[in-house]
Amino acid sequence: MHHLLPLYGRQQRRFLRAYIALARLTRLPLLGGLVKAAANSYARRQHGGYALSLGEAEQIVDLAGSVSLGPCSCRSVFHNCPQPVMTELVVGAGSEVYSGVKQDFRPISKEEARTVLRQCHEQGLVHSMMACQQRFYAICNCCRCCCVPLRLKRDYGIEFALVRDKSVVAAFRHQQMEAYNANQEDLPGHQDGAALRRAARPGA
Repeated sequence: MHHLLPLYGRQQRRFLRAYIALARLTRLPLLGGLVKAAANSYARRQHGGYALSLGEAEQIVDLAGSVSLGPCSCRSVFHNCPQPVMTELVVGAGSEVYSGVKQDFRPISKEEARTVLRQCHEQGLVHSMMACQQRFYAICNCCRCCCVPLRLKRDYGIEFALVRDKSVVAAFRHQQMEAYNANQEDLPGHQDGAALRRAARPGA
């Protein structure tokens, strides 16, 4: 388990408030450029979002092993508009991220998840795939006035807070396959994964 994932899940609202508070420092003379550079590096390496089309979001739901529905973190914190709050879809590594706050989420079918996505799309909400330590964990469906990654990019010039990458679906598929293979190796009767890799080397 990536140690930052459950920590972020437990302290998510504090993280979001801190992101916006620190982003305001980018407007300071001299210091602002350093803050922006550090924030972009952090967004690239630790925590950022990937803008999705509706079709891409639906593909990710189809690839997910399971889906849970919970409150949008950004709107739960900032309350800038009356848009619905129950719009965040947990997928992939989300079980690690939200391991300490599972009571806020409920499992849903993939058909219900697609319905949520379409309703959010009709309401003009922004679809984004969130990643923490390069592990995809949720599809956020948020408004333009609350969405933290979007605000960081649009209002403070932190470009890597929300990026467009057409390979995000393929990257999520790869993550899912890695998780599946790891689970298979952990089953009784399977050799340790490292042992299997060593056995596959020439001359082993």
